[in-house]
Amino acid sequence: MATGQLFSRTTQALFYNYKQLPIQRMLDFDFLCGRELPSVAGIINPGAEGFQKLFFGQEEIAIPVHSTVEAACAAHPTADVFINFASFRSAAASSMAALKQPTVRVVAIIAEGVPEADAKQLIAYARANNKVVIGPATVGGIQAGAFKIGDTAGTIDNIIACKLYRPGSVGFVSKSGGMSNELYNTIARVTDGIYEGIAIGGDVFPGSTLSDHVLRFNNIPQVKMIVVLGELGGRDEYSLVEALKQGKVSKPVVAWVSGTCARLFKSEVQFGHAGAKSGGEMESAQAKNQALKDAGAVVPTSYEAFETAIKETFGKLVEEGKISSVKEFTPPQIPEDLNIAIKSGKVRAPTHIISTISDDRGEEPCYAGVPMSSIVEQGYGVGDVISLLWFKRSLPRYCTHFIEICIMLCADHGPCVSGAHNTIVTARAGKDLVSSLVSGLLTIGPRFGGAIDDAARYFKDAYDRGLTPYEFVESMKKKGIRVPGIGHRIKRGDNRDKRVELLQLFARTHFPSVKYMEYAVQVETYTLSKANNLVLNVDGAIGSLFLDLLAGSGMFTKQEIDEIVGIGYLNGLFVLARSIGLIGHTFDQKRLKQPLYRHPWEDVLYSK
Repeated sequence: MATGQLFSRTTQALFYNYKQLPIQRMLDFDFLCGRELPSVAGIINPGAEGFQKLFFGQEEIAIPVHSTVEAACAAHPTADVFINFASFRSAAASSMAALKQPTVRVVAIIAEGVPEADAKQLIAYARANNKVVIGPATVGGIQAGAFKIGDTAGTIDNIIACKLYRPGSVGFVSKSGGMSNELYNTIARVTDGIYEGIAIGGDVFPGSTLSDHVLRFNNIPQVKMIVVLGELGGRDEYSLVEALKQGKVSKPVVAWVSGTCARLFKSEVQFGHAGAKSGGEMESAQAKNQALKDAGAVVPTSYEAFETAIKETFGKLVEEGKISSVKEFTPPQIPEDLNIAIKSGKVRAPTHIISTISDDRGEEPCYAGVPMSSIVEQGYGVGDVISLLWFKRSLPRYCTHFIEICIMLCADHGPCVSGAHNTIVTARAGKDLVSSLVSGLLTIGPRFGGAIDDAARYFKDAYDRGLTPYEFVESMKKKGIRVPGIGHRIKRGDNRDKRVELLQLFARTHFPSVKYMEYAVQVETYTLSKANNLVLNVDGAIGSLFLDLLAGSGMFTKQEIDEIVGIGYLNGLFVLARSIGLIGHTFDQKRLKQPLYRHPWEDVLYSK
């Protein structure tokens, strides 16, 4: 492996398995370092394509999303780092796919628990093809002032505190990602900071070893000293011992192997990482520390003395003139995300939507303040849910039962009415459910099913003004307006609509008052004297009875009743009900596999 540095200020990466936060942290680091080009060239999300919006400083940018590794590599040939956030189940396969791409040079595998056999295959392939694997089970790596992988070094505040926005003189390598953050801070306190830091991961078989990176650091002119943090378990540190003994490392190495406390336990202890388990004396932290010291590394007596050892080594290099002072500068301010600023009370922002009928922010959704569990446990029906979502209150049971009856009675009226006909024709044209449903719903209006609101509006106005049925009907006639809710193409005075009779029977039995309905019946009596088909239809029945429901329940003010009628609540009831039938007609035509409908010529009057 050896060679030199892995990253630069122009390095770009492909990010596998979209995660918003680590990508945004990479872009914020780019901005902090003054990079001109975002370090994330593309995102790979299996099965998805398009763009993801993220921020590059104050500017919002769109990063391309690709469905396959191959497509992403072809689209971004200069992106030579592959950052893999896949789970342990798919990390190996996706990493191997990346390694096989000629444009990919470095693969970082974040997942823990990648099967050891898969990890060995990845390592073998990478070494045979002169490629670098960081991980598995790694947080990644960073080149100060240039490029970082995912969540490496944590928050922007930590990055600034550790002076990672500009390069220092220390090369650092560790097994632990968590301890890397600690050491970045320690090194920044007693030296001029990190030049490059790598966490190789804590699995038994890391893709690259401590010695791999130490030897690489030795070839980077800007790295003047090397800090190594190992841990008990495995024998990775001994390859570094051999490199030191053979004189392959010419720069000072300050090293510590953690886990010396393991000897305090009577039995073998498995620490956090899969590889942090001593398999014998040679794998103990004490043995490794001694071997590193004997080989020429600076090894402190304890972890507490690690910082002092780093400081003293750095100080000697400064005295020898091997390290010149780093020019400090103030990094730019990262714009704060709006949601974070709002939570911290720094800004206030207007909302874009107001909702008073439901709330999904708690442990369970609420309808008008009633938890979903209460709705189920108390046996609420569809009518109760409508009363909560439409009227924002729990109406008496007779009211919600009436609503349910209206829905049942208006669900369908056969295949010949305009709404059903449109839906059937659309379904037979091969369109989907939503398209077929909407084509039927679009026919609802003043001439089909949409007269409930108008019927309620006109009946209420006439009754409240004290007009007689004669005065009401004749005044409408003078205005050239048909009386909404009166008239039917099929039903007659001697063949009443059964639905109207059922609604009237229910209301007379359960409603406290039916004054508006009785007024509508009186209007019907007058209109039948003019023509036998001018009967009270289902629109008129529902419209007048809903007025009685609203007025008789005592739960609505006059202003609220006027508003309900004016907004179009009652037509909403017909739309809801008829949707059931239209969906049924769609399914019926699909099930019957009916062909495209073409209207017969003989049923068309062709006229000049």
